[in-house]
Amino acid sequence: MQLSTHLQFNGQCEAAFRFYEKCLGGKITFLKTYDDSPMAQQAPPDWQKKIVHASFALGEQTLSGSDSWAEHYRPPQGFSVVLETKAPAEADRVFKVLAENATVRMPIQETFWAQRFGMLVDQFGIPWMINCSKRV
Repeated sequence: MQLSTHLQFNGQCEAAFRFYEKCLGGKITFLKTYDDSPMAQQAPPDWQKKIVHASFALGEQTLSGSDSWAEHYRPPQGFSVVLETKAPAEADRVFKVLAENATVRMPIQETFWAQRFGMLVDQFGIPWMINCSKRV
């Protein structure tokens, strides 16, 4: 069994996944638009080139996503995507690139549990926590 995260976007899924690919060094492994799927006839005309399903691999972890039609989209709340790094410098680097046009909720800094920890909502509305745990 494996646990993964699926993110809903308001028409920005492809741009978000390409941004994550650039920032995090992972790889988009699947990207399908509504017009190239069995959902084509059900999707609104202006939504045909939006993403019905995308997958992004980072190491052995997978993040999936899609664009929700406007009437079904709700901004994310009550969760964060947590990215754990092994090195403080990597945590700083990732935080800095994800913070582009983002809302920083907590600047990256040392905490009682982490060498580096920071929280932000990226330019696509996705909440992130970047963590580099203290070694015990």
